Amino acid sequence: MRTLEFRASLNPDHTLTVPTELAAQLRPEEPVRVILVVPEVERGGEWGCLTAEQFLKGYADSDAIYDELPAG
Repeated sequence: MRTLEFRASLNPDHTLTVPTELAAQLRPEEPVRVILVVPEVERGGEWGCLTAEQFLKGYADSDAIYDELPAG
């Protein structure tokens, strides 16, 4: 099995176009395996704030003693 790779965007008609130079390497009706790799949506903003908020809920005033320990 060989791998041909290219970048593409979905066409307005919800199809993908195989570049001509790659299509020329395939026989008509040749079965192929298609795998789509898409970037993950970055979870920042509200998700990051919620994470920090939940983390700090577990921090009590008595934990401040650890902030005074010498580094090293």
